[in-house]
Amino acid sequence: MAQFKGVYVAIVTPFTDSYEVDYSALKEHVDWLISEKVDGIAPCGSVGEYASLTSEERKQVIETVVNTANGRVPVIVGTGAPTTKEVVEWARFAKSVGASGLMALPPTVYNPTKEEVKAHYKALNSVGLPIIAYNNPYDYKVDLTPDLLAEMSDLDNLIGVKEFSQDVRRVHEILEKTDLEVLVGCDDLALEGAIAGATGWIAGFTNSFPRESVKLFELSVQERVKEALEIYRPMLPLFRYDAKPELVQAIKYSLQLAGKPVGPTRAPRLPLSEEVYNLIKAAHEKAEQTRSLV
Repeated sequence: MAQFKGVYVAIVTPFTDSYEVDYSALKEHVDWLISEKVDGIAPCGSVGEYASLTSEERKQVIETVVNTANGRVPVIVGTGAPTTKEVVEWARFAKSVGASGLMALPPTVYNPTKEEVKAHYKALNSVGLPIIAYNNPYDYKVDLTPDLLAEMSDLDNLIGVKEFSQDVRRVHEILEKTDLEVLVGCDDLALEGAIAGATGWIAGFTNSFPRESVKLFELSVQERVKEALEIYRPMLPLFRYDAKPELVQAIKYSLQLAGKPVGPTRAPRLPLSEEVYNLIKAAHEKAEQTRSLV
């Protein structure tokens, strides 16, 4: 039985127009997502702009999400940081405030050896919370291959992987070689990943289309492909931004278009060009066709 099945939102961090964290808006967003029937929340990931937060802001974001969720859905906290020591400290903090699990990148600041990657997760394993390893060789140097994941199978708290290699064949191979849960990492592989056997999806555009995304994934897991495609295909132009450098700006703009503004992004992420915003708007409007199907 999968521990973290269903749709988890890699939640944005709202900012005011003066680039301060808007904790009130964060609470409102968590409440809305839960009311839309998402299965869980994942704060302080890439979409949450964790690297642009101060330590105090990050602590308050984690506490705000955990306290607002209040046990209604699990909260899986992103632990990304430059050093293993810091990663472990963030994991311990997440545990201390009641998080349900961790979404853990490998070392990211340089290209580590295989033994260094394994040692990193071994240190994290000692915290005692369930770990979803985050494999994102698209943005970082490390590729958590199925063989490497199999070598880490002795870590009792490593229970799953957020798979963002953008190769759906990985789902089959991970399930063949390990006992890990697989959570889709790319929004535009949600249907394919579920059909291949993924039991979860940590999603970006679920921020602006939560109910539709939940229905899409439910249909996909049930292999009701024709019905799933009716929702999936109109959403794909928007979902494809999930694997582009401007994903955070695109998600926040999509939320603005949905009537749920969450403010700007912090530097180094800058506003996009009018041309790109127009493309995102067109993709968002196409995705809105799915609201009548749910």
